[in-house]
Amino acid sequence: MRRIFAFLLLTMSLLSAPLAVRVPNASSAGQPEDFSPAAPIPPVKLPYQVGIASWYGSFFQGKETTSGHPFNMWAMTAAHRTLPLGTRVRVTNLANNLAVILRINDRGPVPDSRIIDLSYGAARALHFSGQGLAPVRIDILARKGPLGVTASPNATQLASLP
Repeated sequence: MRRIFAFLLLTMSLLSAPLAVRVPNASSAGQPEDFSPAAPIPPVKLPYQVGIASWYGSFFQGKETTSGHPFNMWAMTAAHRTLPLGTRVRVTNLANNLAVILRINDRGPVPDSRIIDLSYGAARALHFSGQGLAPVRIDILARKGPLGVTASPNATQLASLP
């Protein structure tokens, strides 16, 4: 009997409790909601590489690059050891936050302590042609796939890069 009484009491209290419903009124119209769910935090995109960049210029002007095209010291191009030829990258000078978009068209750099070799024009745009070396960040924007198709990388593709 006590169980039935407790069950009925619980049921009646739940049925008689008001439901929590927010009804907008005229005074709150147009006001931002103070209890809206937080926006999802976008994932942090990690750089492909961070390290030291160098540049090469007039000595190589007109000579054939690994891609088969003549080197143009004023073009926005770079040499990288492992990225596929034709890959587009953003290179950011970490000393001044200037960035350029380059196409990988050659192999290098020769010294192991450097991660990328930029054309003179790219180094000049990043304001380090006078110093010769600069700390940089490399982000992949698009890479050449089979049959020359350019695709933006996703997380799986980035993880599979050397």
